Amino acid sequence: MNIKYPLATSTWDKAEYDAIQRVIDTGMFTMGGHVAEFEKQFATFIGSKYCVMVNSGSSANLLMIAALFYTRNSDIRLQRGDEVIVPAVSWSTTYYPLYQYGLKIKFVDIDIETLNYDLDALAAAITDRTKAIMVVNLLGNPNDFAKINEIVAGRNIRLIEDNCEAMGAEFNGRKTGTYGLMGSFSSFFSHHISTMEGGLVVTDDEELYHILLSIRAHGWTRNLPRFNHVCGEKSDNPFEESFRFVLPGYNVRPLEMSGAIGIEQVKKLPAMVALRRQNAQLLQEKMNGHPYMMIQKEIGQSSWFGFSIVIRPGAPVRREELVGRLEAAGFECRPIVAGNFAKNEVIKFFDSEISGVLRNAEHIDNSGLFIGNHHYPIEEAIVKLASI
Repeated sequence: MNIKYPLATSTWDKAEYDAIQRVIDTGMFTMGGHVAEFEKQFATFIGSKYCVMVNSGSSANLLMIAALFYTRNSDIRLQRGDEVIVPAVSWSTTYYPLYQYGLKIKFVDIDIETLNYDLDALAAAITDRTKAIMVVNLLGNPNDFAKINEIVAGRNIRLIEDNCEAMGAEFNGRKTGTYGLMGSFSSFFSHHISTMEGGLVVTDDEELYHILLSIRAHGWTRNLPRFNHVCGEKSDNPFEESFRFVLPGYNVRPLEMSGAIGIEQVKKLPAMVALRRQNAQLLQEKMNGHPYMMIQKEIGQSSWFGFSIVIRPGAPVRREELVGRLEAAGFECRPIVAGNFAKNEVIKFFDSEISGVLRNAEHIDNSGLFIGNHHYPIEEAIVKLASI
């Protein structure tokens, strides 16, 4: 296949390569000042008090769940057996940390137009056993957080955001990733910005921030401020604090090169998101009201990670035929994230259940695909798509 319209392309130019070289010149490649500066700049962009960079968006999801097990705040703490609601369509590492921490996973159907939660199905799934909702802003599209907050009003239910595909998206003038206790982001190659591999967690909760700092690197105290919510007060003696372990942590630290790249990438992020939205506006003009195909219905301001195409129920078109025609025209295609994740074999290891019927998730699984959006104009690709 000759790929003319790829899923993802590089967002780097000379600035990123120069940033890498500056780190190489120092000879210090492990996490340091560049990572800290990127965290600061990213928190400012998102509108959060705190940011912790890690080595992937998957690790960001893992640390978010872990932090809720180690918090001293009983109002938000999770424990094994607690029920967490998830959308049936998302990426694998939305779900794996929930399984790994012994949580009960409840799958809920998605809305066939927005590809996010079916809000009626979400409301019906909530019980007295529900302790948290994982909100996934799929393909850059915000959930309707106003309605979700109405659904959970008066209940002690934590919102956690997997925002790995929605960097720069907004709902009611507020960036997604900031509506939950914590929000995760990815800076992998195919995402809105790229730091080689990379991920981030943002939060406004200082205790959760300190827990994240500790469990990112072995669960030790070394990266904590002197006065902190994990161990109280650290010793003035750096030797004593070198190998003092206080939480069961991981090693998911990013490279210093990734932090340096991130500093350059976040400068470009507003313009790159704006161009993605311009591409989406053209797509909407060309494809809205198509008799056989649906594109994603935007909620708030999507950052348009990619462009989904869903064959309308009953349309005289099969996905195999559509994929064949798109690939013949040079489009790189993929399923919509992982489709209906609840049908995967790995589910046999989960403590999970399905709430209601996953009708829309199953339709997406059988009749949906997505193609790439980019940080530069792609009018030719969109016109070609519409002609197909």
